[in-house]
Amino acid sequence: MANAVLVTKEKNTAGTRWRSAFAPGEVIQRVRPRETSDWLPNPHRGTTTFQRFNGDPLYPGLRWSDKDGPLVFPPSSGNLANSQYPNTTLSYCRWVWTVIEPQKGQYQWELIERALEAARQRGQTLQVRLQPYAGGSGAPDWFWDLGGRPDRALASFDANAERKRWEPDFNHSSYKKHWGEFIAAFGKRFDGHPVLESFDVAYAGSCGECGGNASATTARKLVDVYRGSLVKTQLISLHGTHGCKYASPFKEMGWRHDCYGDMSSDGNGVVPEGLSWNSMYEDIPHGIENCKLHDTWKTAPVIFETCWTVGYWANKGWDIDYILEQGLKWHASVFMPKSSFIPDTWRDKIDAFDRKLGYRYTVRQVTLPLEAKPSQKIAFWIWLENVGVAPIYRNYTLAFRFRQGKTETVVPVKSELRKFLPGDLMMTDKLTFPKNLKRGEVAIDLGIVHPKTLCPAIQFAIEPRRADGWHPLTHMDVR
Repeated sequence: MANAVLVTKEKNTAGTRWRSAFAPGEVIQRVRPRETSDWLPNPHRGTTTFQRFNGDPLYPGLRWSDKDGPLVFPPSSGNLANSQYPNTTLSYCRWVWTVIEPQKGQYQWELIERALEAARQRGQTLQVRLQPYAGGSGAPDWFWDLGGRPDRALASFDANAERKRWEPDFNHSSYKKHWGEFIAAFGKRFDGHPVLESFDVAYAGSCGECGGNASATTARKLVDVYRGSLVKTQLISLHGTHGCKYASPFKEMGWRHDCYGDMSSDGNGVVPEGLSWNSMYEDIPHGIENCKLHDTWKTAPVIFETCWTVGYWANKGWDIDYILEQGLKWHASVFMPKSSFIPDTWRDKIDAFDRKLGYRYTVRQVTLPLEAKPSQKIAFWIWLENVGVAPIYRNYTLAFRFRQGKTETVVPVKSELRKFLPGDLMMTDKLTFPKNLKRGEVAIDLGIVHPKTLCPAIQFAIEPRRADGWHPLTHMDVR
């Protein structure tokens, strides 16, 4: 059992005598907190903003931009909510290669740094993707000057077109060299940054999504560059690619799909109406099977980005219940609906979906003694339930806090929260009653804390909650 740790002090505001409700012969107490369905500002899960941050305006209408990552970062107005979008602790931004490395070896890292700082100021962490090219933004000019070769096998290739319209041959040595150096430089600068939530393994193809013409051999080589360059940051592979299939045995790498929700049904005279190919019935389940992703969610996050936008789904009349049910069944932690408005008629469904994404911990019961002596080993039993659809994947710690007068003592307990799958977690253990307690009454709080700071980092889905993030639990007598 971990030792007690003395932390900041605060005045005890405990009320009237707590033990009067117990009979004189009682020796244990049972605490059953009240569960809440409120949105919780917990990290690493939920809905993300896109190319924007909390409080920024949404994209107008049904539009968005995959390639235009933010270049300017105006200060926040102070209002971080948006009436047509879920609350969020995550942002997602992506930039094309030529924006970040306009000249060979000259990196515009200040854009990434300012985005990370903007996210921090808005109460978010930042997911990042760097893309070889997207839309009308091709590979950097210097790449072609230094021997980059286009994919001439493409039917769309036009030797007379502007180079920014060319798609690189991702198997050519020039691409593997220069893209690999680019990713390695990013990793050297940002690996382990506390605000960098994750980094996409977008090694080839338009927007880095589908792998372009990269062979399985090329994919393995480039995925290894990512893995060697970012060892502290969560990596996310792109569903259905050679690289995703190669990465699936690496339990630490998650995956994302960028066309979640597609229920297209028009066969255009080729197949019967309602039976055409689409992402929800074809691409996602086939990719899960082919890339062997069935159990990846147990050790790394699953992320879904909307095909088009939720407003587009509504216009097409797609089955929102089916779409959201499948996302939860596939154990999604993160949902990225492109910072586009959520239709009012579906807002309750999207908010309910958001609350189920990733982890969500509630406390069913805690059992403690009614009294103890300082330094005494005391037994406790705790029953938690993860009512979300995935674990947390990060190293946070369950802890009790003892408050008496101006003294506060935090006692972490052994807990493998990152392995806590949906369902019950029950623990019977002992902790050391803090030795600095004086005779009288002590208030007890419960929290999930950062293992280094021992400050609350995760909120339980229970009430009440103190302003400092701890949940007041009960009291004990100090003999």
